[in-house]
Amino acid sequence: MGRRAKEKKHNRTEAVAMTADGREVVARSTARYLHCAPRKVAIVARELRHKTVAEALDILRFTHRPSAVPYIERALKSAVANAENVSPDPYALVIGEIRVEGAPMLKRIQPASMGRAFRVRRRLSHLHIYLTNEDA
Repeated sequence: MGRRAKEKKHNRTEAVAMTADGREVVARSTARYLHCAPRKVAIVARELRHKTVAEALDILRFTHRPSAVPYIERALKSAVANAENVSPDPYALVIGEIRVEGAPMLKRIQPASMGRAFRVRRRLSHLHIYLTNEDA
């Protein structure tokens, strides 16, 4: 390793992750390829934005959306576990950003009458949760 490479290695600064509105991310969690449509996950995720982790878990406990709630709850608990090393009380952190994106679709064939076939699109989704210290 040359002299310049060593200098570059020692001059690196730690990059701080930020949310879209400029707040510092304490912990994050990503759940990918969820077998639930992005629209269904987004309906529940919209209710959790800018809530504390404790409030969000209470909301999830009483939300009747059986296809999406288990995935969001698992990702939120993962973000809390990631925050335990950084924050003394991870349940007081705020969900700074929760983002749902579409994933690649599974394409299946549904047989139809008269020899036709209909395309069945099984939609998948990606879920990203970012926890921050302060509220908006």
